[in-house]
Amino acid sequence: MWTVFSNIGDAAVTLPVAALCVGWIALFNVRLALRLVAILVAGVALVGVTKVVYAGWGISIPAEDFHVISGHAVLSTSIWMIAITLQLKWWRLPTLPGIAAGMGIGALTAIARLLNHSHSMPEVASGWLLGVVMALFFLRTAVNVELDRLKPVWPTVSLLLVSSLTYGHEAPFEYLIQTRSPQLHRHVPSVMAFLGRVRYRLRSHEATSAK
Repeated sequence: MWTVFSNIGDAAVTLPVAALCVGWIALFNVRLALRLVAILVAGVALVGVTKVVYAGWGISIPAEDFHVISGHAVLSTSIWMIAITLQLKWWRLPTLPGIAAGMGIGALTAIARLLNHSHSMPEVASGWLLGVVMALFFLRTAVNVELDRLKPVWPTVSLLLVSSLTYGHEAPFEYLIQTRSPQLHRHVPSVMAFLGRVRYRLRSHEATSAK
């Protein structure tokens, strides 16, 4: 059972679902669609940074057993909250059950990643919380926007079709991060060296200005 929730939180499923939501919204409200894209990009980027920094530089918080933010928890929570809530809105139904359902699916995905030893408790908890914040930040605007011309049957059918076709697949992002981050570390100057050069230039500039 837990494999099911791990699979539906994989980027191979959640990102196509997110793209589908963006596409349907963009047909009637481009600004709202761009808002969703920006929120998802920001959240995914934050997850990616923690993974790259840990895989490439080994930087983490070992005392708290926290190394990276769980991407499965973030994507599952945020995208299913948004997708289900939007479906209910388009069917002119109360949206609160959709928010609760998405939070529940995200929590179950987080538990699945914990049970298969992919992440620690702080990692999945932080991922779930980040996903909730992302979804609520978008939905507080989206639930108040009327898309009168949208026939709900088509978003629902397309959502079921896309999620069915992508279920069971795995996105290669984790593999790419694990293999490319060490290479990135070897080719990019260390953060401390970069900060040292910046500090040196600032001091040189201040000294020149003082003369």
